[in-house]
Amino acid sequence: MQKIYGYMRKAITEFDMIQNGDRIAVGVSGGKDSLVLLMGLVGLRRFIGIEYEIVAITLDPCFGGVQGDYSSVEKLCKENGIEYILQRTHIGEIVFDIRKEPNPCSLCARMRRGALHDAAKAAGCNKIALGHHFNDAVETFMMNLFIEGRVGCFAPKSYLSRKDLWMIRPMVFAPEQEVRRAANRTGLTVVKSACPADGHTKREEMKEFLAQREREDKGFADRIFGAMRRSGVDGWGFKNVDEEEETCD
Repeated sequence: MQKIYGYMRKAITEFDMIQNGDRIAVGVSGGKDSLVLLMGLVGLRRFIGIEYEIVAITLDPCFGGVQGDYSSVEKLCKENGIEYILQRTHIGEIVFDIRKEPNPCSLCARMRRGALHDAAKAAGCNKIALGHHFNDAVETFMMNLFIEGRVGCFAPKSYLSRKDLWMIRPMVFAPEQEVRRAANRTGLTVVKSACPADGHTKREEMKEFLAQREREDKGFADRIFGAMRRSGVDGWGFKNVDEEEETCD
């Protein structure tokens, strides 16, 4: 986890993500990204010099009307003294059975975000941490460009004025391969997604496209990320010129 700690510490410091007294709701789906984020935030408390609380929140979509098994997540939280909230929802039923969405990801994401915001507020949290990593950022930027015809990406840190919550993404500098490596080396038990659309999404197509381009032109993703930072799109800009020059060397 040492590399993950480094990536997370850099993001937290650079984007001023966490302050003393924060109570952070960590969205934990049970996948590798959210589990590594959770354990990263737990580990960082030992040496980052910021006092904050953590609450792990899982929203079960109940795909196919079946409750998911998150006992491994509950066990992990208990072993590490983390407050854990498991909230069952009807998101899976609404998206796939009632609405029968041909492109379900957008609606599902909106509903999950809304439910997570409400759960975080109910738990007395002032911030929500999500497990998006470096590759997620590049993929999102490219999907917005090629599919929606616009320049944009999710922000590393953003304020949700309607809920009075901050959304933070402490792993945005961490490459997916490092996240996967950390999950494997620490023996984290990943909860397999039961989503009917899993592996058949536009994001998967973009992931494959970027992987192919990276094989043909090493550094392709890094250059896209660098362009995002130099343009300052959606809060990705460098804090000062010296920092940009150091990163681009």
